[in-house]
Amino acid sequence: MRRRRRRVTATVATAVTLIAGAATMPSAIASPGMGERPPHRVVLFAIDGFDAEYLDGRVPLPNIEALARRGSVTTGTGVMSTVTNQSWSSVATGTYPDVTGNAAYYLDRESGVVEGQSRDIAVETLGESLTAQGRTLASAQWFILENRGVTYGNPDALYTQPGGECSQRADDAVAILSGEPVDSGGTEVTVPEVPDLLAVYCSDLDSAGHATGDDSAEIDQALTHVDEQIGRVVDATRRAGTFGRTTFVLVGDHGMTSYDHVNGPQVEAAIDDAGFEAEWVSSGDSPSEGTEVVLAGGGLTSVHLVGDLAGDAEALAQVEEAITSVEGIGGVYDKTAQAEMRMAGVYGDLVVEPEPGWAMFTGDQPYTRGRHGTSQELELAFLLSGAGIRPGAAPHNPRLVDVAPTISHLLGVRPPSASEGRVLEESLLPPRR
Repeated sequence: MRRRRRRVTATVATAVTLIAGAATMPSAIASPGMGERPPHRVVLFAIDGFDAEYLDGRVPLPNIEALARRGSVTTGTGVMSTVTNQSWSSVATGTYPDVTGNAAYYLDRESGVVEGQSRDIAVETLGESLTAQGRTLASAQWFILENRGVTYGNPDALYTQPGGECSQRADDAVAILSGEPVDSGGTEVTVPEVPDLLAVYCSDLDSAGHATGDDSAEIDQALTHVDEQIGRVVDATRRAGTFGRTTFVLVGDHGMTSYDHVNGPQVEAAIDDAGFEAEWVSSGDSPSEGTEVVLAGGGLTSVHLVGDLAGDAEALAQVEEAITSVEGIGGVYDKTAQAEMRMAGVYGDLVVEPEPGWAMFTGDQPYTRGRHGTSQELELAFLLSGAGIRPGAAPHNPRLVDVAPTISHLLGVRPPSASEGRVLEESLLPPRR
């Protein structure tokens, strides 16, 4: 059996370095010829849970490898926390969660309710900036742009949500590229021409990782399936006559870490033993009367001191000491560390992550599973290929926030208005004169 190398839990400094990545590189630059329609288009493969280590040769990936030969495939860096909607929000806007405002699994102080994942984004998305500048786009279930640039039934900015596996999303993408009708929210829609941006979202790897961990036969099967669907979409661009003018971008939103043990109950018990009333609170629920320490999350846990303990620095220090005494705790980040990692400001007084092999859940099962949300899942697959891309020139420390400005540059338009990412110009061919 293949042995996956053990991940090293990131310290605060390491996590900050990973997230900052190429912060010292040039910021996003204006695109030459902005406003003129460029000769090429972009296909974005948004692959949920595509851990960078899945590119280790565990299974043949002929279609991804063929794309890499026309560009590069490397390791990109995500955002904290490494949950799905928060990560895709940063891809779609070119900025970090402290600006997008997207967060998950925390206690909302105003409502008193623990919030799960949402699609709330406080700034302009790539979909909105493209439509505002007269570009066309379509999304085969890349849901983060739904009603934020693409809508059901709109042939110029089309959203479809077929559900199912990656093959069903690829079916829609192939139909769009072929000028065939697709079901868009119950309406048959035919896109009049190949869109400037086509996004294809697949969640097979994430589902397999959660169910069986990051080193399983199910992961291998999902990788093979996703690669086949990527090949189908690429072939469809050939039939459409746009292959030579298409840039292909593939990016994961986060990695995946296997675990065999949980320590959620132990954390709650340790806080109780320190003299405070702790409670795990699920999304959509409120803490019970008398609760002093609210625990929300699972991959990454948000810890909130409430009631009379709110703002009590001494009590916070005691709670942190109790948490760190529990086996399997990998890191504890206070508000200063959270800010340095560009996390959304709504998280608790502390956020806590487990060591690899552990998860901060309250229920256990006698088999390996996978989780994400922590600094251990910041590394993800990142591929650039095709038109406008320099073969063999991998970008330096690419980040999720660099995707939107780079796509915008390739399409000759301005990036989303709040974008902080940079154009990955070291991987781009110089413009034709």
